[in-house]
Amino acid sequence: MTNLDFIYKRKSIRKFKDQEVPKEDLLEIIKAATYAPSAKHQQNWHFDVITNKEKIEQIAKVVGDRHIEIANIADNEKDQTNMSKFLKYYTVFKNAPVLILVYVKPYKTVEYKILKDKLEYKEMYNMVVSSQPEVQTIGAAVENLLLAAANMGYGTCYMTGPMHSRDKIYEVIGHDGAKGELMALVPIGVPEDMEIPQPKRLPLEDVVTFID
Repeated sequence: MTNLDFIYKRKSIRKFKDQEVPKEDLLEIIKAATYAPSAKHQQNWHFDVITNKEKIEQIAKVVGDRHIEIANIADNEKDQTNMSKFLKYYTVFKNAPVLILVYVKPYKTVEYKILKDKLEYKEMYNMVVSSQPEVQTIGAAVENLLLAAANMGYGTCYMTGPMHSRDKIYEVIGHDGAKGELMALVPIGVPEDMEIPQPKRLPLEDVVTFID
């Protein structure tokens, strides 16, 4: 046992008990998300918390319909089959008691303003924007959310695949542009089974380089 166990016990949970998550727990989990680092401390995130089962099922339906639509326009049977077989993973949130929608607001930085219209500095501008600091900010916030939830005994799953249906999700819940752009879905609930095995990680020697 180490003091990093709160990290190692996090798993992607896709089956949940039919059990409510108290509002105070949800607020504590989202509070943890807001303590993540953010680019230039802009805190350009927003969180929708959905506990209405019918609404969650509606979102799952539009995601599923779009997924099938994409599969059906594949150029060959292999791609169609590969796309279709992942459908269940894109809609696993449909039976979760809670679904959190994570948004990113526009990221403002003086570098963008200075460089964006100067053709001679296009390459430099591309380097600046390619790091996608606003997206990195959301990733940090979601990770805090996942770890906090796991530490409190809840299961979660970080889902970005359903973003192929962002427009349809907006139709279900409405789109308030002030919240930003939808970036991820995170179902939360009491896990049906916490004993599922952890997927293997790559050996550290394959992903770490020490430079003296």
